[in-house]
Amino acid sequence: MVAPGASHPDDILKFPPMEKIVVLDSGGQYCHLIARKVRELGVYAEIRPLGTRASRLRSCKGIIISGGPASVFEKSSPQPDPALFRTAAPILGICYGHQLMAQHLDGKVVPGRTREFGHAELTVQSKDSIFAGLHNHERIWMSHGDHVTALPPGFRTLGTTRDCGIAAMGDEARRYYGLQFHPEVTHTPRGVEILKNFLFQVCGCRGDWHPVDRVAQVEARIRRQVGARRVLFFLSGGVDSTVASTLTVRALGADRVHGIYVDTGFMRLGETREIRAGFPRLGFKDIEVFDARKRFFQALRGVTDPEAKRRIIGRLFVDIQDHILASRRYRSREWMLGQGTIYPDTIESGGTRDAALIKTHHNRVDRIQQLLAEKRVLEPLAQFYKDKVRELGRVISLPDEILRRHPFPGPGLAIRCICSDRPLSPEWDEAISAVAGAGGYGAFLLPLHSVGVQGDCRTYGKLTVLHGAPIRHAALEELTTRITNTFRHTNRVAVALRPRALDPARWSIRRATLTPRRIRLLQQVDDVVTRFLHEQFLYDLIWQCPVVLLPFSRQGGETVALRPISSVDGMTAEVVHIPPPQLSELADRLAEVEGIDAVLFDISNKPPSTIEWE
Repeated sequence: MVAPGASHPDDILKFPPMEKIVVLDSGGQYCHLIARKVRELGVYAEIRPLGTRASRLRSCKGIIISGGPASVFEKSSPQPDPALFRTAAPILGICYGHQLMAQHLDGKVVPGRTREFGHAELTVQSKDSIFAGLHNHERIWMSHGDHVTALPPGFRTLGTTRDCGIAAMGDEARRYYGLQFHPEVTHTPRGVEILKNFLFQVCGCRGDWHPVDRVAQVEARIRRQVGARRVLFFLSGGVDSTVASTLTVRALGADRVHGIYVDTGFMRLGETREIRAGFPRLGFKDIEVFDARKRFFQALRGVTDPEAKRRIIGRLFVDIQDHILASRRYRSREWMLGQGTIYPDTIESGGTRDAALIKTHHNRVDRIQQLLAEKRVLEPLAQFYKDKVRELGRVISLPDEILRRHPFPGPGLAIRCICSDRPLSPEWDEAISAVAGAGGYGAFLLPLHSVGVQGDCRTYGKLTVLHGAPIRHAALEELTTRITNTFRHTNRVAVALRPRALDPARWSIRRATLTPRRIRLLQQVDDVVTRFLHEQFLYDLIWQCPVVLLPFSRQGGETVALRPISSVDGMTAEVVHIPPPQLSELADRLAEVEGIDAVLFDISNKPPSTIEWE
């Protein structure tokens, strides 16, 4: 079930074939990704709620149960039809689906003492069926706490990890398989091979399904949804809103689309100037730049909570839309609001029935949800991931410099400018310090809670800062995974670049809010980073590089945190290992900026950390 007013991911696919795989949605972050991977392999996939009656699944070639944020031990956890595990169709359970399968078939599931978030090594114990063609050891992606400790009757163990004795299991006779890890994400490199084996070897699919032209489908859907109305489209200059708005202009004609760029004051350096010059070249006739800088700064004055920031920004966007409509004497019902929402925005905002809220995206606040329910919001890309959005942009011949731009959050730099409502001191944690010390680093905690996603649930955790030793990427990756898997109160790790050694007794978090001065400083250092990445030919090797400002200082200044990551769709992400000499040069340039006291390098993957800190 998708959010009120939103369309189902399968709506744009008009002619589903007879051969299909059903993905049962347990509320996981990657459910839609599973269906996409199956479709890319030439098999039609349909997403349905976990509780779908088993009698409605008889015609499918196979069933995949997605992961989810719940624990099988919770009374309110989503459950399948009890008859599901009596069906003749092959079943693949992933993560929560793996645990459900074990629980319903008389295996044993227990809460995990050691959690696994991020990379792990799978030892393959059987290369039959779903693991055919794999190596003895494979790199996989984990995100779980609970785990299976006893096999159901008829099953055997197919794979293990260091901390999970039953990472994969199977009953070949019934064609039931369970995986504790996520084969659908790009960070399980051979995951597609596993899905291929399930589809073609186990389920017997032919792989002869090919979707019709997506651009034509999206444009037809825009025309159908808008009808005789016109569209007021919020533009940001980013890839998502540019592709979505251009598709809308192509579908309806430029006379029926009014573009609004709201200058919140939280945009990148020079962004407003680029918007004014660029959008007329994309076919827009009617572009208006609305200067709302004072309104946004006033509305966010004194606000330090990350979730409150996002909600205020989202509500203010809608207030501005209402103001624009009223000032031009438009009748609201004759207009729709256009947005560049993509699918990860809806997932992290809890947009499917059993999904957990990770963080509210500005285009999913209550006022937007109301407009969605009234069918007054147009979101052409709401069922697409970032990589597919770029593919659509290439098909409609958008300039490469637009499509290559790094993703930028709708709330802008407001959520990259960390605030604190009171002075705070670094915290010493004996256990974390012992783990870090074994790796040659000192460690302390900063009580600035960042957002994480662990086991498909939102977490707020403290930041672990490592310091006192040079960058050793492989060692830091192993150390970060161990810290975030073992200690529940931290979900993000950063290492100090400048200065390399930090004395926590001399540093502190000062009280700080969103101010024009802090945003100007963040714009300046963000521009330094962007220019450096282009200069060093690193920009196109990085999917996104958030630059974060936090009020951690020795003499009243700020700390900059760098977060270069690689990803395909934003659902999972890995840190990009910038070569230490280049990383050192970048840190030196940032340290030269007046007002910057320190430079950190965020070395956390997603999960356990979200891409943005807030």
